[in-house]
Amino acid sequence: MQENDEMTPEKNLLLIESMINRAKDRFSENGHLYLLWGWVIFFCSIGHFILLNVLQYERHYMIWMVTWVVALYQIIYLARRKKKEKVKTYTGDIMGYVWLAFVIAMFLMGFILARGEGQNYYRLINPFFLMLYGIPTFLSGIILKFKPLITGGVLCWQLTIVSTFIPYDYQLLLLSVAMLVAWIIPGYALRSKYNKNNNYGS
Repeated sequence: MQENDEMTPEKNLLLIESMINRAKDRFSENGHLYLLWGWVIFFCSIGHFILLNVLQYERHYMIWMVTWVVALYQIIYLARRKKKEKVKTYTGDIMGYVWLAFVIAMFLMGFILARGEGQNYYRLINPFFLMLYGIPTFLSGIILKFKPLITGGVLCWQLTIVSTFIPYDYQLLLLSVAMLVAWIIPGYALRSKYNKNNNYGS
């Protein structure tokens, strides 16, 4: 009986693997932030396209101001979630740094392009966005071993190339396509996985 209760190296490895898998599930939660930002950018990009080409509204770009409201919500959401966390995981830390690097890169890119001159700013901003969207999406998929995110990241990079061959107005539609495949569909897949794991108590 005592032999069965002893922790062998094999049992230790199985226990560690089990804890890592559970940590991944906890971090991926229900895909809330992927869905939140995916739908926000999806509707903003399509709304921007309509305001620019259909309604011909002079300040068409103002629609993106909604992202600041969403960013404020995210800060509050993450702060509350952090207070509820009982266990701090290595996977969670790595994912946090990946997305922090993404946000910093977005601000730096906006700053650099804003200092540029001529029409190149408008031609380059969406391809850069697509390229940057692909980085944290792909890395998150690798870390979580979640193929929909990996596929979404690769698609963002493919759309980056495509976007350089089309006018600025239609690049906005590529942003909506990227969000659909990179964040919205994976977000629902994460939510489904989370709900399934919760239902089965894993």
